Amino acid sequence: MTSFAFLLGVLPLVVATGAGAASRRALGTAVFGGMATATLLGAFIIPVLYVVIQRFAERRTIVHEAHSAVASSTAVEALR
Repeated sequence: MTSFAFLLGVLPLVVATGAGAASRRALGTAVFGGMATATLLGAFIIPVLYVVIQRFAERRTIVHEAHSAVASSTAVEALR
């Protein structure tokens, strides 16, 4: 929400006219584009990255538990 408010606040710089408009437009376009890109990447990339890391951690736990089960059954067989 704050990002969108910031984008709307910078919008007048992007559409500036009059004296010094060229420098205001250049600055406004760069700030607007950077913030829009950061907002979109943050909204989509970070959740996807979280899911990927979570699935990796779950698979690693499953493999670790399987190795532990095999090792413990081998130890029980050795004691018999």
